[in-house]
Formats: sequence, C-alpha cells, structure tokens
Amino acid sequence: MSDLLSKPCTAFEGHRLLLAGPLVEVALAVKTATEGGSPNAILVFDDTTGHVVDLDLRGSTAEIIERLSRPPQTFVGRHRPPATEPAEPAKDEGTEARGRGRPKLGVVSREVTLLPKQWDWLATQPGGASAVLRRLVDDARRNGGERQARRAAQEAAYHFMQAIAGDLPGYEEATRALFANDRLRLEHRIADWPHDIRAHALRLAFGAPDAPTSESDRKETP
Repeated sequence: MSDLLSKPCTAFEGHRLLLAGPLVEVALAVKTATEGGSPNAILVFDDTTGHVVDLDLRGSTAEIIERLSRPPQTFVGRHRPPATEPAEPAKDEGTEARGRGRPKLGVVSREVTLLPKQWDWLATQPGGASAVLRRLVDDARRNGGERQARRAAQEAAYHFMQAIAGDLPGYEEATRALFANDRLRLEHRIADWPHDIRAHALRLAFGAPDAPTSESDRKETP
C-alpha cells in the first residue's frame, strides 16, 4: 500500500466516529455510509495535521483508489508554471574537490543571509562557516524536536476542534487550554462534548491511549 493510501485518517458522521484507519479504508467506509443514505454530514480528517480531507468518491472502488494514489498538485493557477533550468550551485566548503576514495557528503549549496557581525563571528570558528552552520542546525534539530512535535500536535488538535466543535460549549476556553498545554483544564472544558469528539481531540493533542476505530468498536469496549 502506498504512503498516500495508508495515511492515517479519521471519519466522523456528525459527532459520531465512523472509522479511523488508513485513508483508503476510511474513504471506502465514507462512500458506503453516503450511499446508505446517512442523514449526517461526514467529515474526514488527516490525523497528522487535523485538516479536513476533501475526497472525490465518484465511480467504482478501483477508480477511487486510483485517484487517492495520485500525488497532490503543488501548483496554483490554471496552468502549470514553466520549468526552469536549475541554477549552478555556488561552491561550498563541503563540496570542494576531495582526495581519491573520500565519500561525498551530499551537501546542498544555498544562499545564506547574515549580518556582517555574524559573518565575522563565523570566520573565527574552526572548520569554516559551512561546518559551523551545519553544527548549529543539527543542535537546533536535536534540542527543538520535542518542542516542534508538541506544537504540531496542538495545531492538529486545534484544526480538528475548529472544524467539528467550533459551536460546542466551552470551545474558546478549550482552545486556550490546548495551547497552554494544560490537559486537565482541556478535559474539564470539553467534558460535555460528544464522547468520540472528546476522545479524538485528546488523542491528537496528547497522544492519548488508542481508541476504538469505529462506533461499533466503542460500544463493545468495556
């Protein structure tokens, strides 16, 4: 199964969990529910971002799967922008000619804009500017990874809540608790929300324990 087809998603039929799982399974479940005359609006969410996924469910199962397998379009406007020849990259300390047998580092040269005093400081560091910048980037990735993951989880929960719970009681206070990283206050603010919405919001925001993948599973859970 391709990465696009296996992207984790969750479908809600009104305020009720319909199915959580790979995109292809969720899309086909939505098609079945729609053709069965579901009276409620059905929304499908990308579990990574919390955004609503727009699905084209026309045609046969094979046609739907084929459409889901296509990479998303990345250009805006009526016509695809013309291709341009890549500019020749400037030389970088990491791309200088090396002795026989020394492996390439695979670095990419791009423009960096700094203040004069920052260039002056880089010039005094051992290894040259590129080596220092690479070390700084690696350090930032290591130290900021957890913070970035927390922010991404909050954003995903926020987008989900905004789309499906914006008119529920306590929504504004719930979003403030979410971005304050205050789970107890968030749980209090959404205590009166429908169970499935409450559980999914907490799962997106805080990685709550695995929940049932469908409404029928939830009813069977002791």
